[in-house]
Amino acid sequence: MQQNKGRVTLPSQQNFLEETKELMERWGADALRDSDGTKLDEEIKQLNAKVYTTYFVARSHNEFAEKHLEEMQQLYLMSKFNTATGNELTIAFLDGYFEEQVEADYIHDVKKWWEVIDRTTGEVVDPVKWQVDKVQNVLIITDAIPWHEYTVSFLAYMKWDPTQMYNHITNDWGDKPHEIPFDVRQPHSNQFVKNYLQKWLKGNPDTDVVRFTTFFYHFTLIFNNLGEEKFVDWFGYGASVSVAALEAFAEEKGYRLRPEDIVDQGYYNSTFRTPTKAYLDYMDFIQKFTVSEIKSLVEEVHGHDKEAMMFLGDNWIGAEPYGKYFKDTGIDAVVGSVGDGTTLRMIADIPHVKYTEGRFLPYFFPDTFYDGNDPVLEAKENWLTARRALMRKPLDRIGYGGYLSLAYKFPSFVDYVGKITNEFRSIYELIHEVKPYSGLKVAVLNAWGRLRTWQTHMVAHGKYYKQTYSYQGVLEALSGSATDVTFLSFDDVIKSGIPDDVDVLINAGDASTAFSGGECWLDETLTSTIREWVYNGGGFIGIGEPTAFHHQGRFFQLADVLGVDKELGFSLSTNKHFTETVDAHFISENITSYDFGESTDNVYALREDAEVIEYSNGSIHLSSSSYGKGRGVYMAGLPYSHENTDLLMRSLYYAANKEKQFNVWHASNPYCEVHAYPDIKKYTVVNNSAEKQVTHVYLGTGISYEVALEPCEMKWEDYANEG
Repeated sequence: MQQNKGRVTLPSQQNFLEETKELMERWGADALRDSDGTKLDEEIKQLNAKVYTTYFVARSHNEFAEKHLEEMQQLYLMSKFNTATGNELTIAFLDGYFEEQVEADYIHDVKKWWEVIDRTTGEVVDPVKWQVDKVQNVLIITDAIPWHEYTVSFLAYMKWDPTQMYNHITNDWGDKPHEIPFDVRQPHSNQFVKNYLQKWLKGNPDTDVVRFTTFFYHFTLIFNNLGEEKFVDWFGYGASVSVAALEAFAEEKGYRLRPEDIVDQGYYNSTFRTPTKAYLDYMDFIQKFTVSEIKSLVEEVHGHDKEAMMFLGDNWIGAEPYGKYFKDTGIDAVVGSVGDGTTLRMIADIPHVKYTEGRFLPYFFPDTFYDGNDPVLEAKENWLTARRALMRKPLDRIGYGGYLSLAYKFPSFVDYVGKITNEFRSIYELIHEVKPYSGLKVAVLNAWGRLRTWQTHMVAHGKYYKQTYSYQGVLEALSGSATDVTFLSFDDVIKSGIPDDVDVLINAGDASTAFSGGECWLDETLTSTIREWVYNGGGFIGIGEPTAFHHQGRFFQLADVLGVDKELGFSLSTNKHFTETVDAHFISENITSYDFGESTDNVYALREDAEVIEYSNGSIHLSSSSYGKGRGVYMAGLPYSHENTDLLMRSLYYAANKEKQFNVWHASNPYCEVHAYPDIKKYTVVNNSAEKQVTHVYLGTGISYEVALEPCEMKWEDYANEG
């Protein structure tokens, strides 16, 4: 059933025709694309392949933007904290920002749109008590309270698109013009965007797919005075703010936003912050506007018999694919960067599109493709982690990005990508419309729910952070495991309860974050609903500081379900007696060592019947507890690894009271997995490592056999009357 061509997109560039033809043949590519900084020759466009062309909606048009600088995109920024030592305080509010990127907005009334806050008391300073020196870019408070801290929240114009700025600095583009982003909410910009697209479509008859990169508003990416990243949030809505937007919001929602609703004490409504009602309303407002404008552009593209593709990155704010309005865009496809299994599922699971596409790593950039480096190592690691998730939900297409001339200089890399593309096609042809076996249904519970499907604990897309890897490992493990995964918000549970088909709830995160829940756990409907559900047979897994908010003598608000709580120092006078570990437990079977990542300390058992599985350094790191007919499981953290995936799966089955079903379509070796597809009576045993592995394979009836696998190998088998 294997096809040797198709479902692969190849980046190309000028003066690279013959090499492009060669790699199209070797990789079986049926589509060609340009990249940021490259163009396709006319001869390349005439090759037998679909042509993707990168299209920038609200940047890369300086000839227009320079004539309408009043329509540059805006954002709210906050100054540093400044301490008053007397009654007058001068604040250089641009201090620490990169002035090639932003400048203060003096076009609109600063007294109306800016805000000065006494951060010691939280009170807003009356505008009559401050004034702005527009020449010096300073704000002067004339009636400050000595030894109080103050900040200025100010409107700024964004003079340089953050992605182009990043590429400019990284690739040393020298005198290349700085691309000015403009706001489609503004009248001239809105008309220009639509007129230019019409003209562009007529002038690009060889383009088959318009690759929007992306649409209007960039995720929040602000640089410091050194030209380095200062603040980056892949989900941030900061760059969608404008006076026009704030006025339209007030008209639509019936109340006005404060600058503080956007700058959020300097946290800028990071995805880790539990969202306020005002911020959720603002997101909803931006999403509706963005989707309506996208729809008109997509209709224009379709009118020229071309497809519209959205890049999941850069200017994607308001176009979130798991948002409730996204289906109205009419977009044909979404493409995004695949850094691991989690990001693959984030793309592959997107609804309401004809196809999804993943850009695999490494990008063909000089930071990887240089003399002495072996890009095959990164490519192999990327493929192995992504393939796990692919077996659960395959992308429709894969591809690469960057400068093809760089990759071409590495023959071993070219050979390896040929193997990847062939293996991808063979997998896709077998399972793309086939539902894989799932032993459990798991719901990840946090403040964001479905909107952040496969996107929890990200700061910047796909990047490692010390404070998050202990939790992001949960999603990475689930991305390729035999479970159905859904995402619930606290509001979902409060309004509608827990879906009947859910076996286990997972709540993971640090205290006070959106992912643990913070003050959300003060809602008695939320806690009562989950308690009742677990008591009647449900499973609940808490990781890190789950359900954490100090209230009424508890820190973990579902401590009774979990059987453990965390010592905050308030009850040190109360002895903690239950520290003896169990001799054996289903969860820890075959586990030789533990890795809880950054871990959580000072967790103790509440009662004697709590099953302590791992206790060290005065703290419980792994435990279980019965709660009526249900069970709670506590973990101190779960970084991704093959061993921790096995630990999580055992915990899930135990919490669900389904231990007897664990050895169904299962591999005993944690470096291997079994993926079964009952509808086509096939299964495959996969080696997820670059080393030889031997494993017992348990079939649908529990029958097992031993198999040896070469590095990275997959073995497909037919079966009958199993499972």
